[in-house]
Amino acid sequence: MIEAKGYAAQNSGSGLERWEFQRRTPRPHDVLIEILFCGVCHTDLHMINSDWGPGIFPMVPGHEIVGRIIEIGTEVTKFDIGDHAGVGVMVDSCGTCADCQAQLEQFCSVSPVQTYGSKGHDGLTTYGGYSNIIVVDEKFTHRISDKLNLAAAAPLLCAGITTYSPLRHWNVGKGHQLAVVGLGGLGHMAVKFGIALGAEVTVLSTSESKREDAKTLGAHNFVVTSDSQELDKVRGKFDFILDTVSAKHDLNLYISLLKTGGVHICVGIPSEPFTLSPFSLPNGNKVVAGSGAGGLAETQEMLDFCAAHGIVSEIELIDIKNIHPAFERMAKGDVRYRFVIDMSTLV
Repeated sequence: MIEAKGYAAQNSGSGLERWEFQRRTPRPHDVLIEILFCGVCHTDLHMINSDWGPGIFPMVPGHEIVGRIIEIGTEVTKFDIGDHAGVGVMVDSCGTCADCQAQLEQFCSVSPVQTYGSKGHDGLTTYGGYSNIIVVDEKFTHRISDKLNLAAAAPLLCAGITTYSPLRHWNVGKGHQLAVVGLGGLGHMAVKFGIALGAEVTVLSTSESKREDAKTLGAHNFVVTSDSQELDKVRGKFDFILDTVSAKHDLNLYISLLKTGGVHICVGIPSEPFTLSPFSLPNGNKVVAGSGAGGLAETQEMLDFCAAHGIVSEIELIDIKNIHPAFERMAKGDVRYRFVIDMSTLV
C-alpha cells in the first residue's frame, strides 16, 4: 500500500478535514498519478451529504482529476512517466456486459466502480481527487494534451463530458438551433461545445445578469425566460434544448420552444420529479431525453476535441483550505463557472 493524504468527510454531512490514508500498490496495468488539480463538482456536495443514498465514509471527494504520471506498472503501454493524465467519474467496470462492450462503461450493469465513494473489485474503498495521489488502471486514465491549461482542463472530466456526450449522441451541428438552459458549470461548457460543433446557440436564463456572460462566451442569442415577449419570439424555434438546471423548473415551458420533432435533453438532476403535461410531447412529436457522463472512448474524444478547438472550462482556482466557502458559494450558484482546487496547497 502507498501512503496518501487528502481532505475527507468522516461522516455523512460532516465538513472536510485533512486525512491520511492508503492507496493500493500499483498493479501491472496501473499508473500512479500526482494530482495537480481537481475540479469541484456539485456531485461532491451531494455525495458528502448522502443526498442520493447512503455514502461510504470516510469519503474523499473529487472526480475531475488532472495530474502527472509519476510511476507506471510493468505492463502499461498507454503512458510514460511525466505524461499529463486525467481521471473522471469512474475507475473500473466489469468490461463484459453489453454496455461495456459498446464502450458505454458509464452504464455498466454488473460492477461499476465510481472514482470515489465506491467499492473496487478488490474490495477496497475508492477515494477521489481531493488528494495528493491516485492509482488507476491505465484503461480508465485519459491523455491530457499539453495544449490545454491543466487547471482549466480538470472540469472537462465531468462537466465537459456531461455536456459533450449528448451533443454528439444527437449529432448536433451545423444548421441546428441549440438552446442551453442555465449558464453555470455545465451550461457554459454546453455553449462552448455547441458553437464549436457549428450550431446556432441561444442561452435561456432566468437571470438578465447572465446576458453579458453569454455574449462573452460566444452565444449567438440570449433569452430571459421570465420575459413573455422574448419567450414568444423563440416558440417552436429549437431543434435541441440542452437543460443543465438542477433546480425545480417547468419542463413544459421549454418543450413549447421546440420545433416539431425537437429534443429536450436533461443533464441536470433536480431533487424533485418533473411534471409533464400529457399534451406537451404529442403536440409536435417531441422528445424528452436524458444523458449521463460518456464512456472512456468518448471522453478521450472530447478531450482531443477540446485540444483541437482550444476549449477549457472557465474557473476560479482555490486553495484546498477554502473548500467550505467554495461549497457554500457553489450551492448558491455563485461561481464563474467552476471551482478548481490547486492541489499543491495540500500540505
